[in-house]
Amino acid sequence: MRARFLRAIGNLRESYWFVPAVMAAVALLLAVGLVYADAHYTSDWFERVAWLQAGRPDGARSLLMAVAGSMIGVAGTTFSVTIAAVVYASGQYGPRLLSNFMADRGNQLTLGTFIATFLYSVVVVRTIRSPGESGLGDGGFVPQLALLVALLLVLASIAVLIFFIHHVPRRIHINSVIEQIGRRLVDEIEHRFPDTRSPAAASGATPMPAHGLTSWVTAAGTGYVQIVDHRALVDIAKDADIVVQLKCQPGDFVHPRTVLAEVFSRSICDEALLGRLSGAFALGSRRTPMQDLRFLVDELVEIAARALSPGVNDPFTARSCMDWLAAALAEAAQRPDPSVAITDCDDRMRVLCRPTSFALLVERSFGALAQYASADMIAGQHYLRSICEILLICDDPVRVSLLRARIEAFKELSDTQLSGVNARSVSDRATLILDRIGDRDALRRTRYEME
Repeated sequence: MRARFLRAIGNLRESYWFVPAVMAAVALLLAVGLVYADAHYTSDWFERVAWLQAGRPDGARSLLMAVAGSMIGVAGTTFSVTIAAVVYASGQYGPRLLSNFMADRGNQLTLGTFIATFLYSVVVVRTIRSPGESGLGDGGFVPQLALLVALLLVLASIAVLIFFIHHVPRRIHINSVIEQIGRRLVDEIEHRFPDTRSPAAASGATPMPAHGLTSWVTAAGTGYVQIVDHRALVDIAKDADIVVQLKCQPGDFVHPRTVLAEVFSRSICDEALLGRLSGAFALGSRRTPMQDLRFLVDELVEIAARALSPGVNDPFTARSCMDWLAAALAEAAQRPDPSVAITDCDDRMRVLCRPTSFALLVERSFGALAQYASADMIAGQHYLRSICEILLICDDPVRVSLLRARIEAFKELSDTQLSGVNARSVSDRATLILDRIGDRDALRRTRYEME
């Protein structure tokens, strides 16, 4: 249940209706509250403030009608501009980036401000009465405080419109798109990779379950695994005295015949227990970055691959993607891989998961980009420089060997893709890095020589 709740929160964060709906509801409550205050408390204090002038029914009604009409028009224009920007960005950089623009808080707040101002004005204008208009012979009613707040909302809307005009072109700039994805990738690595080396993480060994009987948890539907509630799995496993070994991870596509997890127990698990375990997995129609590190890496790889395609031929965009990938892998290179075992409060192993490792990140990023960067001299040189950045941080001999193998494979691939001086330029750079991997100072000089 908690996994589905987290998925719902993520969907709300990427929706265009939630924030505007909340702001509209707040505007409605604000309008009702201020009109009530104006109706039940005297407005004589307006007369005591020199720079405030009490509004008259006709003027107040005309003002609020003008505000309401203009705000709904601006809101429609804002929405059209946003959709046009989203369509352009998704077509230019990749359709999987659509969720990044949908989740942009600036666009949501802009649309919400205009809709809230419109709704506020409509509610307040309905309460204005001219003298004798109600048939009771009263002197009319103008909610002076509510009218003043309406003017403040108009000023706020103008400020938000100026912000929106600046925000949209900046937001769809390719460097801003890459930066947002790259920063989130670095932050996720800092969050998921441990700071200190633990024995379980260092060894990489998977402890064998002590229970003998095996059951399988299958997917309840078809789609991508978006959330895995590890806390719920540990609690269920502790209560039932079982060990759960995950067979999938966030980002995997599953269907009802896919095994999500293998359960080791002392007795046969009933359907109720398997159903509870299945409820710890939330599925959806698309991959999301909530728990899927690979998705963030794939987004940067997709942008770089599109930039290096013959129809675009933009190696400098690919270089920006490689810079952020190198920054993320340099952060991961200083940390051990996440542990495969999750224990309960009694320090007993309950869940065996499949965390994303440093080796997988390397293959998913620079391994996937090799076929594209090896066909372009500018991208190929920066590819090698990026790996050199990671080597300067990495101290683990196993990981250094992995990066060495990646350089050797790239050198071999570029020799077949490039020719002439371009091939020699990339090959010489790769050879220089390979010769100096064991010497940190020489490798650092090499990195600056490749500027």
